Amino acid sequence: MVGATKPAHDTNILTNTQATIREALDRLGYEEAVYELLMEPMRVMTVRIPVRMDDGHVEVFTGYRAQHNDAIGPTKGGVRFHPDVTLDEVKALSIWMSLKCGIFNLPYGGAKGGIVCDPRSMSLSEQERLARGYVRAISQIVGPAKDIPAPDVYTNSQIMAWMYDEYSRIREFDSPGFITGKPLVLGGSRGRESATALGVVVALRETAERMGKKLSELRVLVQGFGNVGSNVARILHELGATVVGISDAGGGVYNENGLPIPELIEEKDSFGMVTPRLSGVIPTEEFLTKPCDVLVPAALENQIHEGNADKIQASLIVEAANGPTTPEADQILHERGIVVVPDVLANAGGVTVSYFEWVQNNQGFYWTEDEVNQRLENMMVQSVHNILDTAERYDSLPRMAAYMVGIRPFAEAMRWRGWV
Repeated sequence: MVGATKPAHDTNILTNTQATIREALDRLGYEEAVYELLMEPMRVMTVRIPVRMDDGHVEVFTGYRAQHNDAIGPTKGGVRFHPDVTLDEVKALSIWMSLKCGIFNLPYGGAKGGIVCDPRSMSLSEQERLARGYVRAISQIVGPAKDIPAPDVYTNSQIMAWMYDEYSRIREFDSPGFITGKPLVLGGSRGRESATALGVVVALRETAERMGKKLSELRVLVQGFGNVGSNVARILHELGATVVGISDAGGGVYNENGLPIPELIEEKDSFGMVTPRLSGVIPTEEFLTKPCDVLVPAALENQIHEGNADKIQASLIVEAANGPTTPEADQILHERGIVVVPDVLANAGGVTVSYFEWVQNNQGFYWTEDEVNQRLENMMVQSVHNILDTAERYDSLPRMAAYMVGIRPFAEAMRWRGWV
């Protein structure tokens, strides 16, 4: 998930997440001790990773791994390589992973990892040494029954393969269930590469239909053209929707009659960059406010904020990225009648198919891509309508409904275990 740098309208996503968790637990009637246990990850590790660079000098990188809550089962979450990674961000993302697992009834708690680095300026061999060093640093707290990493921003199946190999060397036995998002030949799951995007499209379709709109009638803006954004654009294009705009870290391109998505995907590089090869590129801020029916933010956090929320022209926003909308923007969008399908629901296809991969690794029995996609679609459809029905029942925003549904299993698991 790439396609934007963090904007000046940055906000503390951990503080915002904690406030929403508190409100959700209050609405559900849980005691203060439940919030105290869920407001922060139960375990956080900070590591320093020495890497010998190609020119011979040693550079030391900072990495994090946060495990939010393991009352239900082992923790699960991606590892991102990005220069703007912070500890608070990693903590918040681990909480969001718990919410996704709770919404989809997965037997996990949330986790997240990150390394402060810019892989765009690193060679493949430097990235490999960094990935292996990170696994060595966190090896004592991860494993197929402890904490299962996965790809995230600027990481992919090759990074996962290196991490898998390093962990197997350390443990001295083959352990494919240690990590997901692996190449197929190393125990990866069919359908994993496009899982998050497929989930986003299913969430978009189901919500649009509840609003009385058909997919084939929609004009869609997709912000971010990495793995998730480009696959969202591709699937929507194949299903007959009109993708009128796409963007990456360099800005966006827009055409009210639709863009040639297959050709643009062919042009993009491994970091989701395509605009350097295009003309007519517009700034991201302008791109987000172009005419459309649906906006799919698939970049980084805080892209939709109080400075641009009143200019958004979409009637539906489906959050493919984590935290693309600030709380202030959420309220403005709600007052304008714009429906927001929250990240913890819309982009949970990735962790769901990661769960499928883990199950297949543990069983040694692998499913077809059609089986994977059908299971994912069934779970997405059920979860989307559960959240939207909960929002109506509690007269709340879909985001609050998602937090209520997602956090309840952890509160109950802790109660049954006698933690609270």
